[in-house]
Amino acid sequence: MTVAELCVFGTLMLSLLTIASVKWIGFRRFDNSRPRDPVFYDDPIRSRALGAHQNGIEAFPFFAVAVLLAEFRLGPLRLIDELAVLFLIVRIAYVFTYVGNRPTLRSILWSIGFAINIAIFFLPAIKGYLPA
Repeated sequence: MTVAELCVFGTLMLSLLTIASVKWIGFRRFDNSRPRDPVFYDDPIRSRALGAHQNGIEAFPFFAVAVLLAEFRLGPLRLIDELAVLFLIVRIAYVFTYVGNRPTLRSILWSIGFAINIAIFFLPAIKGYLPA
């Protein structure tokens, strides 16, 4: 497996851990028979963790497809790996800013992550223009 493929797995796990940790911490108040109970998410931190989790689910498909397509189309593997690691780091920071209620920084990080995805996606198309 490539580093980028491991980052795809890491990104998936990040979105799951974002919500699982909040449910684990609030286990006495979390009712697993009603996992989507809106009352549990009335707490601001839990609500923001849910938002970060949902955004992670939304961001995951584009990232996974971009990495796999770039590798399939023989983009520069080292650059794909580096950008994938950078994306995962940005996503981790994104989760912390989301849960920590820093909306401006969160939006900046989201934009950076999206730009990284676009770069990965188009790497095969521009590989001829990159220095060897």
